[in-house]
Amino acid sequence: MKVGDVLSTACSFTTEDVQTFARLSGDDASHHQEPDAQGRLVVHGLLTASLPTRLGSTMNIWAREMTCMWHRPVFTGETITCEITIESMRPTEHGTQMSVGLRCFNAAHDDVLTGHCRGTSPLSMDELQARSVSVVD
Repeated sequence: MKVGDVLSTACSFTTEDVQTFARLSGDDASHHQEPDAQGRLVVHGLLTASLPTRLGSTMNIWAREMTCMWHRPVFTGETITCEITIESMRPTEHGTQMSVGLRCFNAAHDDVLTGHCRGTSPLSMDELQARSVSVVD
């Protein structure tokens, strides 16, 4: 793993995912509870924003800051791909400080969420650079 590498994952949120997140977060707004004309629910923005954490876990990164911009709604049953691009890596006495850009997009390649994340991995630069990960299931 090195600066410039892109890691990706894809997910299709279910009605059960949205209902569970609504129960856990307390966000039970009607658009998360009542299906649209096509029988879909709007996926919570923060549930969509959880996709980059799946990728960050491959680096054992502890996020310290995450900024997101939501561009369009995500619906249940819609496949969303999340890519993170490693922008910087710097060794510290406690591991490796990292910065990544993130992009989540739908099947039409329309952005649904973009942003950045900064954090620290307890893994050394050598340990991270020895990892070869591009797609996370």
